[in-house]
Amino acid sequence: MSDLLSQEEIDALLRGDNDTENGSSNIGPYDELTLEEIDALGEIGNISMGTAATTLFTLLNHKVTITTPDVSVTSLTELAAQYPIPFVAVEIQYTKGIKGNNLLIIKEDDVKIITDLLMGGDGTNLEGELNELQLSAISEVMNQMMGSAATSLASMFGKDIGISPPNVFTINFEDEKPKSKFDSNDTIVKVNFRMEISDILDSYIMQLIPIEFARDMVRTLMYGDDGYEEPTTMEQPIEGQYLEQQQYDHPSYEKQAVQGHTAFQDQGSMEKATYSQRSVEDAATVGVQPVLFQPLDETPIQSQDNNINLILDVPLELSVELGRTQKMIQDILDLSTGSIIELDKMAGEPVDILVNGKIIAKGEVVIIDDNFGVRITDIVSPTNRISNLR
Repeated sequence: MSDLLSQEEIDALLRGDNDTENGSSNIGPYDELTLEEIDALGEIGNISMGTAATTLFTLLNHKVTITTPDVSVTSLTELAAQYPIPFVAVEIQYTKGIKGNNLLIIKEDDVKIITDLLMGGDGTNLEGELNELQLSAISEVMNQMMGSAATSLASMFGKDIGISPPNVFTINFEDEKPKSKFDSNDTIVKVNFRMEISDILDSYIMQLIPIEFARDMVRTLMYGDDGYEEPTTMEQPIEGQYLEQQQYDHPSYEKQAVQGHTAFQDQGSMEKATYSQRSVEDAATVGVQPVLFQPLDETPIQSQDNNINLILDVPLELSVELGRTQKMIQDILDLSTGSIIELDKMAGEPVDILVNGKIIAKGEVVIIDDNFGVRITDIVSPTNRISNLR
């Protein structure tokens, strides 16, 4: 009898636990997430971190690969036992499109390597404690990486995704409570990514997501904002009258109802014919006529010369915008002589040419007799320029 497995041991094997003998209380990856949810989170991580790796490559000018997401369920208490060494945590808050926060966890030595490469080093300067400059640098790196990742998520979810400026702090899971909105006993999703930077760094970056926020992202990816409850509503119509009213109000649902409930096929076909006949009769009664629009840009610009001549001597403000950026109040207060402000445009990108605050052209910066100038490379039509003056 001693060779037989107990029910607890069988359950542990099904969950994938390998620490049954030493009494570990690790949460198995299937206790809180379904296989479908794990696959979806892995795909979300693949897409977002793939874009983030491209951004990191641009910043460091070294080949960056972030691959192989490993999704599991854990808690901060268990992380304390698994990772006793200090880490650097970057908290990212999603403020638009999806609501929630997550932590990116990086080893302190990895932060030193990345910041050393960012400042032109070879990634070997690992001496000393992390200073404010290094924390500020990794904060900006993560801000740009997660900004590009948010753009990828926006494409996946089909809506705009916004994030707040990152909150960076050092963390030791064993000795202190994290300075974030995570509770030590909360169930969280851990996504491990392998991170390689040329032949300089081969490590991992860890993403921690609250379980409910992880499920929200999966639901948004799979069903959209409003579609998650639709299958239940369509599969269980309460009565025939409700189904009939729903088909009249929303013709696009009719096909789904007919496919999901074969018992209503004949009734759905009759209602479709009735609805189509009613639409034809209504159209015949109302007497709908097509709307006629005046052709755009049909009038030559010369026909307006008489009116334009009256305002040709009116001065307009023409400005050239190199780029923009956002800074927190603390960053503005910390500015001093010699501070460098990084803009959202890369070197060599066209600059915007504005008239009274409205973009009319793009161009490239040139030097003319020790003065800056702009050579126009793309400009809107004269008709659109006149429209912009209104």
